[in-house]
Amino acid sequence: MTRREVLISGAGLAGPALALALHRHGMRATVVERAPALRDGGYKVDIRGAAIEVLKRLGLFEAVRAADTAMRTVTYVRADGSPIAALDASLLMGRRGDDREIMRTDLTRILYDATAGDVDYVFGDSIATLDERADGVAVTFASGVTRRFDLVVGADGLHSATRRLVLGDVPLRHLGAYISIFDVPEDLGLDHEEVFFCAPGRMVFAYSTGAAAGTRAGLVFASPQLPRPQDPRPILRERFAGMGWRVPAFLDALDGVPDLYFDSLSQVELPRWSAGRVVLLGDAAHCPAPSSGQGTSLALVGAYVLAGELAAADGHEAAFRRYETLMRPYAERNLRLGRKMAGDMVPGGGWQLAFRNYGMRTLKYNPWKRQIIEQVTKPLYEAATAIDLPAYPMAAAV
Repeated sequence: MTRREVLISGAGLAGPALALALHRHGMRATVVERAPALRDGGYKVDIRGAAIEVLKRLGLFEAVRAADTAMRTVTYVRADGSPIAALDASLLMGRRGDDREIMRTDLTRILYDATAGDVDYVFGDSIATLDERADGVAVTFASGVTRRFDLVVGADGLHSATRRLVLGDVPLRHLGAYISIFDVPEDLGLDHEEVFFCAPGRMVFAYSTGAAAGTRAGLVFASPQLPRPQDPRPILRERFAGMGWRVPAFLDALDGVPDLYFDSLSQVELPRWSAGRVVLLGDAAHCPAPSSGQGTSLALVGAYVLAGELAAADGHEAAFRRYETLMRPYAERNLRLGRKMAGDMVPGGGWQLAFRNYGMRTLKYNPWKRQIIEQVTKPLYEAATAIDLPAYPMAAAV
């Protein structure tokens, strides 16, 4: 294998993870990110199954374990705030063994710190054009700079600009709901706790990862696909008007939110993940939607496999084929999970919600509670472990 120069678009999770794995295989990576710096904020993300093994092989597991959210309980409440049921967070969310939950911003920082000394990060820029040639790809950046790379990786998320450059406009698969997450100033007195409040077609949640960590709120609502709004605040206020619990205070806080996250629950389904010397990674290739809880794990596993196959194969064509052969069944299993869970996230009607609340309320009295929850979350465990990771020789973590 010759020493390849690889350009990665996107400094979220998949991009830096790939950069780290490439470096461990002796390749050089440059990461370009449209944002002017690492993105702060974000939400909790789960890392499960095969992705935990990837963290261990990359030497990052202990850092991730130290930053675990250590959430204790999940409580479902009524409109007046009275509890319906309180359950163990790890059990309810289907975490097993070494599975972890971490704030996205903490994982981003861990990946960046592990790569900053060996990877060239270019913030505040993006890919404008790609011109593939016999010896590589000539990349023109939005800043006007032109550079040549052996390969280009699009790790730039659900709405990937790299994907659009090489595959054109690809329609997303809308799963019938939208989600927004943001910081709120209100102190709910939560300490490693999460609270859910549901109404037909709507779900609201809030959590804190510590008494001094602040509160994040989330709003999820069922809807057919909408035009992408420049400002989603009016939509959120309309959809959640009249709800009880702390929802009015959350809506009042929207105007002061500088980094409001709002997007559809959508999936990316592609017949192929590469074109020539350009390949897609993570959500850009196979976003399973936030409803799956598996986007981060797919990104980490995909980064590990792509880097390993590039190191093992004689040419990029064979590496891309092998990467997709290994990853596609795993990705498709998690896409199916995302579709199923999207329907479960937002209750459809009053009877469905009443039935779920009854089940939650009586579960704590059931002596088989743990077995029941483990059976319900079994599809998540199976999706998280639905790949046999190859063992790629690589340099040890420093």
